[in-house]
Amino acid sequence: MNRRRFWQNGRVNTDAVTLRLADVSDADTIAQMSRDLIESGLGWRYRTDRVRRMITRRDTSALVACDRHGTVGFAVMQFDDEHAHLMLLAVRPSHQRQGVARQMMQWQLHSARVAGMVSVHLELRASNRAALHFYRALGFAQTLVLAGYYEQRESAIRMMCLLRAPDEQAPPDDWLTSLRRR
Repeated sequence: MNRRRFWQNGRVNTDAVTLRLADVSDADTIAQMSRDLIESGLGWRYRTDRVRRMITRRDTSALVACDRHGTVGFAVMQFDDEHAHLMLLAVRPSHQRQGVARQMMQWQLHSARVAGMVSVHLELRASNRAALHFYRALGFAQTLVLAGYYEQRESAIRMMCLLRAPDEQAPPDDWLTSLRRR
């Protein structure tokens, strides 16, 4: 694999970004990136301790995207019985529009399908038009606008991606077990 790194139009391009499950050692980096890239202008809710607890929960899939210099993105999704909720997703500006977020979302959506989820839900700032277009391209549809959702300062758009019909059978448990053994 070619692991060259070069600059183009003021952005870092690299084919050496890898995805892996986050561990507790990633909590501080995820928390800082959340503060700077997601929660900017709002109160900092996803601090290191909270992120660490999320990472260690069995019902959470926390993913990081890394290049040879460190973490360039992350995605955190929580699962309940039939629905998943994308809690956090961010990519450093130097790596945006290079497919990193798409790769992380494909991983998370695949995980949700394998886990038998009916749908995936998320919220984003109403002012974040790029994110709105990104999620729409992945098959998400707007379901609701929540006025003042972010600390009574900014509205949110709630979106959903239907993975299977609610009455459709989820994958059999033995199929899920075989995937976990790999």
